[in-house]
Amino acid sequence: MKKKFKLAFVGLLITVLGLEAQEKTVVITTNVGTMEAKLYPDVPNHTRTFIERATKGEYNGALFTRVIKDFMIQGGSPDSKNAPEGARVGFGDRNAEILPEFRDQYFHKKGALAAPRQGDEINPQKKSDMSQFYIVQGKVYRPGELDTMQIIKNAPIRKKAMNDYYLPIREELDSLRASNPVEYNKRAVEINAKVDSVIIATPGHLIFTSEQREAYTTIGGTPHLDGQYTIYGELTSGFDVLDQIASQPRDAYDRPKKDIRIISITIK
Repeated sequence: MKKKFKLAFVGLLITVLGLEAQEKTVVITTNVGTMEAKLYPDVPNHTRTFIERATKGEYNGALFTRVIKDFMIQGGSPDSKNAPEGARVGFGDRNAEILPEFRDQYFHKKGALAAPRQGDEINPQKKSDMSQFYIVQGKVYRPGELDTMQIIKNAPIRKKAMNDYYLPIREELDSLRASNPVEYNKRAVEINAKVDSVIIATPGHLIFTSEQREAYTTIGGTPHLDGQYTIYGELTSGFDVLDQIASQPRDAYDRPKKDIRIISITIK
């Protein structure tokens, strides 16, 4: 009996854990249409906090307070509820901050659902403001544009690594270039390999994966935000509504001139 009980308990535990790990669907109903998104179970604190706030209705009635075409739409801030026309809103709530949960497999492709935050100067831990959320629209990039981003981002790291590995033997290599091209090429390949390994090992480097390149050159996104904000879901439908909201005429603070209101957010 004890053995059967233990097996039954283990089975129940596995079932419960499995249910907790299932993807949840969020339905964002606005006055201009509906969007649906899936929430990532492996970003647990953000997903749980978003679900809790949505279930309590804390986003209901709030506006999309910041919309920028080819970039993103941001909404949910509590100070936007019943805000008069033209008022500057969208400041969020510092009391709603939680620690980031960065995941390398998630990036800012079109439709990414993520948490905004205060800047590093006052928020060095990059804590997420869960009183709001944003959804990426972004734009489509050419492969060469992504290459340029990588070069610019990695340039300081590469320069330091070249100073460490190339400068001490520069005269020797210059001599080999003329006297022994084969040996020169061999040494140059070795140095470049060392420099590349330093870049990969240095926090803050940028190397786009094949999945990122595919997404950013087809559906688009905002790659410069990667690694800076926590992504905890992505749109599965309603991309036309996303585009419509992102294209709204806006004021000097990027608030839509016509109120775009969140009627409800429900979890399925």
